[in-house]
Amino acid sequence: MGEDCIFCKIIQGSIPCARVYETDAVLAFLDIAPVNKGHTLIVPKGHYSTLFDVPPEFGNDFLLAMRTVGKALMDVAGATGLNMGMNNFRSAGQLVFHAHWHLIPRFDGDGLTLWEQKAYDDKDEINRLARAVREHIA
Repeated sequence: MGEDCIFCKIIQGSIPCARVYETDAVLAFLDIAPVNKGHTLIVPKGHYSTLFDVPPEFGNDFLLAMRTVGKALMDVAGATGLNMGMNNFRSAGQLVFHAHWHLIPRFDGDGLTLWEQKAYDDKDEINRLARAVREHIA
């Protein structure tokens, strides 16, 4: 556990939260500054800074939590959609450096917009980038 991590303190129970789901591996609680009412955070109970630190074996626990909590949020809130997202590193908007996923109930006409889309500089740039990523993975 990260001794100065607010999410670790929430997991340990030293900071209260509005818990909605919990297993041995994961905790889900309502965000205190929601994008929309019902905005929930899902966190692994182990302290991992970003997605890249979370062990692959957490995948099943995470998927079950996302599905269980997401469906319940939509039903209870009367949402017509659900955004699931994660920010990794400061430049992507991560404010708490304990891996966490956002579940945001969505409603028709709620005014929440996603990021602006952009274009590649030329028709070959997309292929060059794809090739570079494949080669880096290999």
